[in-house]
Amino acid sequence: MERLGEPLGFTADPGEGRRARRTVRERAAKVVGDASLLDDVELMSAEAIANAILHGSGLIRVTVATDGRRLRVEVADDGPARTDVHRRRRIDHGRGLTVIDALAEEWGLEQTTRRTQLWFEVDAAGARLAEI
Repeated sequence: MERLGEPLGFTADPGEGRRARRTVRERAAKVVGDASLLDDVELMSAEAIANAILHGSGLIRVTVATDGRRLRVEVADDGPARTDVHRRRRIDHGRGLTVIDALAEEWGLEQTTRRTQLWFEVDAAGARLAEI
């Protein structure tokens, strides 16, 4: 896949998270023409970024890429927050992963003690059909 711009890097600051979410939408708009799908991409990005801010550590990196057919957003951080003395795996305390699971074509969460990466993909070429 080809990256749409350089990866965004920022610290766990909610204001930076909002800027990153808007940047993801702007980059996605280069290959996604459907406004409701762009809304979904922005929402999924917001949830993934919020998880990294709340549960991660270190620098947060957001990458947007496409192969012309699919759009992929990756949100990575330096692993579980150091304040978690029990070293528990990151779990979804809110609705973030549920939202991503419902809206993404595919998604995944890869976690080690030194890195957490959440990614999702959508079909950039066509809009989703409304469910009846």
